[in-house]
Amino acid sequence: MSCSVNIIDLSYKIEDIALFENISLDVSHKEKVAIVGANGSGKTTLLKIIAGLIKQSSGEIKIFHESMKNLNDFDKHRGDIGYLFQDSDDQFIAPTVLEDVAFSLVNMGLDKEEAFQKARAQLVKLEIENLEDKIVYRLSGGEKRIVALAGILVLEPKILLLDEPSNALDDGCKKRVQNILNSIDSSTIIVSHELDFIKKVECKEYELTQKGLLLIS
Repeated sequence: MSCSVNIIDLSYKIEDIALFENISLDVSHKEKVAIVGANGSGKTTLLKIIAGLIKQSSGEIKIFHESMKNLNDFDKHRGDIGYLFQDSDDQFIAPTVLEDVAFSLVNMGLDKEEAFQKARAQLVKLEIENLEDKIVYRLSGGEKRIVALAGILVLEPKILLLDEPSNALDDGCKKRVQNILNSIDSSTIIVSHELDFIKKVECKEYELTQKGLLLIS
């Protein structure tokens, strides 16, 4: 089966102290994987390494079977990788919901009117079209999370990397995010500390420890 992401003997050190080491993981085409672990175990760091935002201390990452030898190698795959930050406010660039969801499309060279049409269609798909003209920083925590997801999904990424997607959400918003994730075909890696949330998303579960990844289920 074709793999979207291969992680081979990955390690990350801070001042010669290993945050984690010997991490290996294969994520197949359209497969969903969850990584759980204690606070400070390095879950967000691992996700940023996979996204090409920071570099590992040792080991190898392959995206679509191509080795990423340095951070510049990720540039050709930026459009294929959607990354959800733990804090939704870090995701936003434009003032209104519609402008923000359309921003990446426009930035990639799409005509502004076509970008807005695609953005509106994504808002409808996620049932948040009523937020189109809202200022992003005035939204509730749950609304921000779903708008941030919309801004990623509108690009139709082949790989999704989601850092605590259920963070600070009430039960209703968590269920909506679960439904969204279960409906997506992209290869997906979810980092979370909420086991109940993860169990409602159809995915393999791994625990991140200092010495490696342990398959839970």
